[in-house]
Amino acid sequence: MSIVSRMFSRRWFIATLLVAVGVAALTRLGIWQLDRLDQRRAFNARVQAQIDAPLLVLTGEALSADLFDMEYRQVQATGEYDFSNQIALRNQYWENQWGVHLITPLIISGSQQAILVDRGWIPAEDFESGDWSKFDEPGQITVNGVLRRPQVKAELGGRSDPTPAPGSAPLKAWNFVNIEQIARQIPYTLLPAYLQQAPDSTWSAMPYRTQPELELTEGPHLSYAMQWFAFATILGLGYPFFIRRQERKPPTKKSDS
Repeated sequence: MSIVSRMFSRRWFIATLLVAVGVAALTRLGIWQLDRLDQRRAFNARVQAQIDAPLLVLTGEALSADLFDMEYRQVQATGEYDFSNQIALRNQYWENQWGVHLITPLIISGSQQAILVDRGWIPAEDFESGDWSKFDEPGQITVNGVLRRPQVKAELGGRSDPTPAPGSAPLKAWNFVNIEQIARQIPYTLLPAYLQQAPDSTWSAMPYRTQPELELTEGPHLSYAMQWFAFATILGLGYPFFIRRQERKPPTKKSDS
């Protein structure tokens, strides 16, 4: 009897079926890791293209550009802050200290539009006091930083923000920067991305500025994929040899009672 016939014999059929499922599952895991690798490469290419792009000054035609797809591009905006519509982004840390980031609309000079600016970190006690005025930066100001995409839904295990109801008091503390939702409580147009303000050597006070930490590597996805494919190969090729070995074993003699 051939090895294929043995594999599908009554004795080995269920085991063969389980091995086939295992090989398929391991192969699918390898393909999934390759998909993750393609996604990572696409992300890296998109981000690197924006990092290499020239400074974008948010004025004139730039205000109608597709800013959502320009995440991580260096930008500059000039205008005045609207502190009456400022909000706080919860659960932010600075050197292991809990606090918030102040997110403030910057009404861009010469326009009726604004961009939300992540001005940086303040400690929890200042946030909880409810009076953030000591961190105000009045008058016309020029802000440099990078564009960031809004977060439209909570991450796994995260808590979503409620939708502001018309006529209700504005929400002052948010779990993430959802521009579409925040815009419901602001009486002017917000741009579809926000600006994370860059640190400045001339600025040492709070809010403390930060920039996103980017790791533009391919990660472990390729090595993980190779491991899953190797496991699938070992299982698929090793199984027929296992059957042959088992079939060649002499039957176990029953001892006389």
